[in-house]
Amino acid sequence: MKHNVLALTILALGVTAMAYAQAAQAPAPAPPVAAGTAVAPPVPTGPPTKVAIIQLQQAIVRTEEGRKASADMQAKFGPRRAELEKRNTDLQAMQAQLSKGGATMSDAAKQKLSADISAGQKKLQRDGEDFDTDVQSYENGLMQQMVTKMVDVIAKYATQNGYAMVVDVSSQQSPLIWADQAFVITENIIKLYDQTHPVAGAAAPAPAAKPPAPAPVKK
Repeated sequence: MKHNVLALTILALGVTAMAYAQAAQAPAPAPPVAAGTAVAPPVPTGPPTKVAIIQLQQAIVRTEEGRKASADMQAKFGPRRAELEKRNTDLQAMQAQLSKGGATMSDAAKQKLSADISAGQKKLQRDGEDFDTDVQSYENGLMQQMVTKMVDVIAKYATQNGYAMVVDVSSQQSPLIWADQAFVITENIIKLYDQTHPVAGAAAPAPAAKPPAPAPVKK
């Protein structure tokens, strides 16, 4: 699934994270110092240098909101897709009838059936293109909303955990060759997104299974 809206650049995420970092790292005003009190020299601090890795597309679709959006889309467009698929199956059956029974059919019957197939195929193509356009438009609208909120979550997480930049490696064209899994934050971002943007009626996570009771010791 390709989404232009998901093509967030490294620069965009890096700049957003740095903006949060600068706000978070703004020095607080120093308290007044009594006369004669020794003042310790300030401890030098530098900007964060760690880089985090995320599968942004995977993170979005695996959030509670992403899963709900997928179910909503299926409910909205599923019947229409099924109707298009049925029409295509019917046209294939008509084409098979024309191929197999052409020798025994009258010219008028063959011409009518051929015309019906041609008209049906043209209309199916137009309706299919309209369907794809509607699905893409609806999907892009949902994704734009989620990406905006996701970038905000990522930027706050990066600031709180000392990351200078977050790199999205969802695309196969990503220049990333290797990364330590300790710097992959996809799972953390999914959890934080669900906490920040809870979905009403979402199922609570299943409790951890209790370990089996030890077997009794025979005497």
